[in-house]
Amino acid sequence: MEYQDRIFGECNIEEPVIVELIGSPALQRLRKIDQMGYQEPYFPGSAHSRFEHSVGVFLWLKRHGSSIEEQIAGLIHDVSHGAFSHCLDYVLAQGAEQHQRYQDDILADFVKKSEIAGIVKRYGLDLNYILDENHFPLKERPLPDLCADRIDYSIRDALCASELDRDGLQEILDNLVVEGNQWVFRHSQAAQEYARLFSKLNEVYYSGLISAVMFKTVGDYLLYALQKDYIIPEDLFTTDEEVLTKINQHLFSDTSLQLLFDRMNNRVAFRNDPNNFDVELVCKSRSVDPWCYYQGKLQKVSDVNKEWGIILAHELKPKHYFLKFDK
Repeated sequence: MEYQDRIFGECNIEEPVIVELIGSPALQRLRKIDQMGYQEPYFPGSAHSRFEHSVGVFLWLKRHGSSIEEQIAGLIHDVSHGAFSHCLDYVLAQGAEQHQRYQDDILADFVKKSEIAGIVKRYGLDLNYILDENHFPLKERPLPDLCADRIDYSIRDALCASELDRDGLQEILDNLVVEGNQWVFRHSQAAQEYARLFSKLNEVYYSGLISAVMFKTVGDYLLYALQKDYIIPEDLFTTDEEVLTKINQHLFSDTSLQLLFDRMNNRVAFRNDPNNFDVELVCKSRSVDPWCYYQGKLQKVSDVNKEWGIILAHELKPKHYFLKFDK
């Protein structure tokens, strides 16, 4: 199977189980799920899919010699995302704005009810083992450590948002290696540059004011549509386009829906004012502290650069916003 990837270029994927999983409905649905929620009205030209990211995580793990089980775990880790990705954490009661992990909480049940379970079984692999992320330290680690998931989405997001050029990408690819089940930069300078890039992505695209508005306004639109029975909960696990099509047919007959639509499409001015606000919300914040070699020793960036430890502590705290819309 020939696959063209934004980071790695032309890739030949030969493993039959991987090829079959990529072609499955569960993975293919992710082609129509926006990676960052509802990106285009807020950051034009930067939208890309959960499918692209999922295959990307697999490619990082394959490139660095992970087991087939870990590669599969990376490939399927996001299949439980609903429409508009983390926006669902602002819709469903089970979601949590400050953690944004609803899809993680339902992943095992979601996979077991999907065709993925049968595919994995046919190849003689243990699905329960694959679904236990404790077995796969390259694929998943808690913040602020690096893992294949975090590495891929940050680099891919940076490329799509033009925050990283091809030379910068090559610098990362040349310096990022695996040692003892840990992602490590060969040089501290490359590690610090990547950490600063991740921090900018977090400040602007992950937990910034504009992204917080996106999460909240899309969440409000979906929640209102559920309350009005324009959609049902099961619709949230179709695609972005299918959900919008079902809701948008009610736009001209529902002025409240029209207002929410205008807000989520960035057509209504807003401001962040803790003294005069309509909505208070929380947004998950992220930061990384990569391992790297410095003066011949393996250290964290926060050990090499003490100021980074201060930034790290601040950026790992959820961000609070107080929104006031003009209408």
